[in-house]
Amino acid sequence: MSPLSGRSFRLLWTGQSISSVGNTVAAVAFVFAVLEVGGSAADIGYIMAAQTVAKVVFILAGGVWADRLPRQAIMLACDLVQAGVQITLAVLLLTGQAEIWHLACGAVLFGIAQAFFGPASTGLLPETVSTDELQQSNALMGFSGSAFSIVGPALAGVLIVGLGPGVVFAVDALTFVISAVSLSLLRLAPRLVSTSPSFWGDLSTGWREVVMRPWYWINLIAHSLWNFAVAAFFVLGPVVAADQLGGASSWGLIASGSAAGAVIGGLVSLRIKPKRPLIAGNLALLLTALPLLALAKPLGTWVIVCSTVLSGMGLTFLGVIWTATMQELIPDEVRSRVDSYDWMLSMVVAPLGMALVGPVAVRSGTGPTLVGAALLIAVPCALTVLVPAIRAVRRGPDGRLISLDRGGVPRSGPADAAVVGGEPAAVD
Repeated sequence: MSPLSGRSFRLLWTGQSISSVGNTVAAVAFVFAVLEVGGSAADIGYIMAAQTVAKVVFILAGGVWADRLPRQAIMLACDLVQAGVQITLAVLLLTGQAEIWHLACGAVLFGIAQAFFGPASTGLLPETVSTDELQQSNALMGFSGSAFSIVGPALAGVLIVGLGPGVVFAVDALTFVISAVSLSLLRLAPRLVSTSPSFWGDLSTGWREVVMRPWYWINLIAHSLWNFAVAAFFVLGPVVAADQLGGASSWGLIASGSAAGAVIGGLVSLRIKPKRPLIAGNLALLLTALPLLALAKPLGTWVIVCSTVLSGMGLTFLGVIWTATMQELIPDEVRSRVDSYDWMLSMVVAPLGMALVGPVAVRSGTGPTLVGAALLIAVPCALTVLVPAIRAVRRGPDGRLISLDRGGVPRSGPADAAVVGGEPAAVD
């Protein structure tokens, strides 16, 4: 818990934790808002797709600008944009003037803001803590989100039934304002940023930083296959629960197991720092294949719940390890650009998996599709531990991460750089 003793991280963690509460309840309220104004299930899907497309289109730009400008300012601006969107929708809903296109436009603006906020957030966190505290800091950030994901939907249900979705949107807007205030109070050291006049030049620099590190891009491929394959759980899981496990109540228990496992995984990642983090993280990710195999039979509700607990643990542990490793080994001046490629790949393949798993299950059967998805998760994760570049990422005697791979260690400052916030800071 030592990162919380630092003022900067404590402010960041508090603001993001409060914002995550709002996001959790607003996600549930959004569905009911669409239905309240006369929308259908198809409209919900179209709007969610539009939000995802907006993220994909702008995510690389978000990475470039997060390396060019103060990340704190970008995050603050995104919080204010999202607060403005939510309060506008709240007013429209509460006054009975909301229409489908209002919610669609709000979702698109929300997606654009998230595209800029995500890379900036990944880049900013290392500016608030020491290198030794990166893993614990990421674990704490993830822990609060996981904890609220357990109680958030229930809280959202109570608020929606008692007050309506409009009030929930207003509450979410308030949480964004609180997050913006916490960001405005941060006092960070100055850093070097790119002053290249070419946007595309900055973008290509970020790509070169990705491909020069085999430990990074090979993991991206494995994790992208995971994002593609895990869609089978979310698409076919409710079908199996409805047909063979007793319906929605069983699926609710199964889904809650993942959230509970995420909390446990967060606690584990607070304490354990593996010597070879990427090997440990990818082996933990193997656990996420268990729910797919358990559903393929299926083995029974409580067996599947136990498998989702283990899956949530493994996914959260990998997430903390992966983010901390990337933040420590990727130079600050390109960190957000490199991270934006990770975001983009994840957002592209996940909807593709959602779209394809249904037709594949119709053609091949639900059980074989789930087993195939499990193998698509497990095999790449297992093979990554054999890659020399990934095995070379390890913790040195002083606890710092090093990579013996040629692409991992060398760090050079950008050719064109300027100082944001004051005097030049030291650059590794």
